[in-house]
Amino acid sequence: MISVYDEYRFIRKYYHPVWVFYVFILRLVTLHNPIREVVAFFCTVRVRRVKLFDKVREYPEVSLFESSLLESSPFISVVIPTLNRYAYLDRVLSDLENQDYKYFEVIVVDQTVPFNDSIYMNRRLDLKVIRQSEKALWKARNEAILRASGSFIALYDDDSIIEPDWLTNHLRCVDYFRADISAGVSISRIGAKVPDHYSFFRWSDQFDTGNALLRREVFVKIGLFDRQFEKQRMGDGEFGLRAYLSGFRSISNPLAKRVHLKVESGGLRQMGSWDGYRPVSFFSVRPIPSVLYLTRKYFGCKQSVLNLLIKIPASVLPLQFKNRPFLLLIASIASVVISPVLLVQVMMSWRRSTQMLKRAALIDKINN
Repeated sequence: MISVYDEYRFIRKYYHPVWVFYVFILRLVTLHNPIREVVAFFCTVRVRRVKLFDKVREYPEVSLFESSLLESSPFISVVIPTLNRYAYLDRVLSDLENQDYKYFEVIVVDQTVPFNDSIYMNRRLDLKVIRQSEKALWKARNEAILRASGSFIALYDDDSIIEPDWLTNHLRCVDYFRADISAGVSISRIGAKVPDHYSFFRWSDQFDTGNALLRREVFVKIGLFDRQFEKQRMGDGEFGLRAYLSGFRSISNPLAKRVHLKVESGGLRQMGSWDGYRPVSFFSVRPIPSVLYLTRKYFGCKQSVLNLLIKIPASVLPLQFKNRPFLLLIASIASVVISPVLLVQVMMSWRRSTQMLKRAALIDKINN
């Protein structure tokens, strides 16, 4: 059994110092032995945080790799759902027109009202436009994949910017690492640095449907996106987890990057949340029920509760401040003050996730 001392040592080595204080307070209020906690906390104060990304393998040869897959010119289907973002979609389509890899089609599932077909006119693209009356993200992606002709599926968002070698870099990664999925990375503005933990090739711990390339076989084996996540969050995370559990190799690809504009209107923003734990309305359920549906389904109720204890206090912070760890302590204090409201929100979300679990997954299959 792991000792309390080793638990604190682990946190100090691999996490921001603020998390040590947070865990310490959390364990005290959940009635762990206070003397043992205090001793372990102070006995580990000299443990220094490890700089995980100081020594990584860069793989500079990937960008120069003479890919036989690229030479064979596999056909790619680029899937883009869009909702009320024509101004940004225009740039998206222009970026795709300028790709140096030319063997692809673009399938846009347009949910915008009023529909405007002029944006699709005179494009230098093999372009298919599907009009969808229901505003449903996962239905849109599933419908496009069902109609896709490519042996590879590229997933992309309608508020992004890419370089001309985006598809090329995705294919080269899949070929070099003999992978099934190339998981691209996102940056927040043009010219921004790729975050350290995404700046090198590695086994991917994230799957972003705004920037990824997959072999069609992945969908054939595990099915499409679970429509239980419709109008909610984490549908891409659930799919990535399902792919991992099915044995598919996913590689985090720093060369296939996009600028994610994170437009405040349209798209999933219209569905009522900023992320999985921050509803647009303060008094809505928290977290989004699909978050609990995912964690309870794959990790069980105990781990879901522990996850809530970590994430709920931080969710009191506005989205723009979520990456400022020292504000977490302030948010934790604030969450105690408003704990009755938070408890009601969580209970409502838990009940809805229970209903989702009873309905079971809504995953359609795809043929070869």
